[in-house]
Order: sequence, then C-alpha cells, then structure tokens
Amino acid sequence: MNAFIDAHHTQWGIEPICRVLHSAPSTYYAARTRPPSTRAMRDERLKAEITRIYQDNYSCYGARKIYRQLRREGHAVARCTVQRLMGELGIVGLVRGKTRRTTIAGAQTDRPADLVGRNFHAPVPNRLWVADLTYIRTWSGWVYAAFVIDVYSRMVVGWQIATHLRTDLALDALEMVLWRRGQEQSADLSELVHHSDRGVQYLAIRYTERLADTGAVASVGSRGDSYDNALAESFNGLFKAELIRRYGPWKNMGDVELATLEYLDWFNHRRLHTSCGNIPPAEYEAIHYRHQQAALTAAETR
Repeated sequence: MNAFIDAHHTQWGIEPICRVLHSAPSTYYAARTRPPSTRAMRDERLKAEITRIYQDNYSCYGARKIYRQLRREGHAVARCTVQRLMGELGIVGLVRGKTRRTTIAGAQTDRPADLVGRNFHAPVPNRLWVADLTYIRTWSGWVYAAFVIDVYSRMVVGWQIATHLRTDLALDALEMVLWRRGQEQSADLSELVHHSDRGVQYLAIRYTERLADTGAVASVGSRGDSYDNALAESFNGLFKAELIRRYGPWKNMGDVELATLEYLDWFNHRRLHTSCGNIPPAEYEAIHYRHQQAALTAAETR
C-alpha cells in the first residue's frame, strides 16, 4: 500500500488515497519515518552477498548453489530466504540448452568393450577418466575442445583447443593429463579405465597406443548412445551453457582458449559440485589425499 501511495501521491494526494484505501494518513507517515526493521537490514546485507556470489561464479548459480556457498562462508541463512531474495533481485540460475554431436563414429571392428556400463563412479582418483569433444562457433570459424575428466572428483584434468578434429586434439588433452598426474601425484595408472565414445579420434592407433603405454585400459560406449558417455556429455553441456553461450560471440580460437583456461580454473577450484558433497573438485581430491596420508602415517606408527 505504501508503495502505491508513493507512486501516486503527487497526482491524487496522500489523504484522498488513504480515504479510498480506508487507511489513516498517520499510518502512512509513521511507516515512512520508521527505521528499517532488523529483517530488512539483514535482507539487504544478504542481497549484497548473493549478488557477489552470483557474479563471481559466471552468473550461473541457482538458489541451491548460492545457499551452499553462503553456508560455506559462515552465513546462517535458510534456502527459502535465498530463493526469496533472488526473486527480489531478479537473479535466476542458468538453464542449459541443446547439445550437438561432434565426434564421428569409428568402425565397428576392433573396438574396445564398454567397461563402464553407465556406472560413472570411482572409489579413488585415477581409476576412471572420461573424455569427449565439443565445438564452439567463432567469427573466424569453428573451434573444437577436448576434455578429460576424472570421475572421482569431476575435475577436468586435461583439455585442448584446436581448429580441427584430428587425433592430435584428443591426444594433446590426454598428454596434459598424463603430465599433470605424473608431475603432481606420481600417479599409478595401472588400474585406470579411460572411457570415451566411438569417435575416430579416440579409436586412432596413436591414441590407443599412448593409453597402453601408461597401463590404462580403453573403454568405448555403444554407437549413437550419448548415455554411455553421459558424464562427459554433461560437462560439455555445462561448459557450453556457463561459458560459451553466455559470454559469446567469440572472435577466434585465442579468445576461446583464454576464456576456457579461466573457466576451468574456476570449475576445478571454486565451483561447488553436488557429486563432491557441494565442495569444489580440487578440494574434494585434496581431502582424499589427506585421509590417505593420515592412514599411511597411522599404519607406520603401529
């Protein structure tokens, strides 16, 4: 009611409006001079925090993730309050768009078996990796991205951008993973399963031989079924929705490469992930290794 009076009092006057609304003018004046309530002041502080979190996370978080981040930062707030304040701010979470097939299926013969069976779970890091390709339209032509994801933490552990879909694109992403895991963790890959779709890039001799050199086993989904590589497809959808479609159009491969580098740093180290207990993938892996080291130390002291 007060908002209506504020909007129309210059046209009709305060007292005539109050008579029509069966309200005393003193009630309106008291409301205008009354200091903000404790709840109103808290709401304003929370709105500032919600806006900050939303903008700092590629403007893609919905109420659930903003609520989780607020709780991580020590704010005692209910999820329904976050939803209400987001509505008042006009903030909404990102909705994904459609996907498009980018890999070309290889021949049926001599194809590795599907060792995953749509069971995208891993007990420890470097036990199951999934890989896939996606595309980006730029003003200078199509650009393609290859990603390798560790299923345990959902961390993107390898990636590459190129203007072609040759085997080198996928192989360079794989080489990044092997270097990172070898340098950072001296990882044993003898129990690793590398899963992909039937793209010719992943069935190429150079790619499969490189996997074999590390002791990893290749796994390939069935033809024309995206569910067999659903986790990688899901990441591609996030990447396209949260970065590519939201911040385009893109001029060239260099712009896409720089933006992807920044996005993956955020995705791995700051983005909250439901499968990791609503913490970032890098933090999830760090907790695993701390527990592993603590267990080894305890066993040595016995």
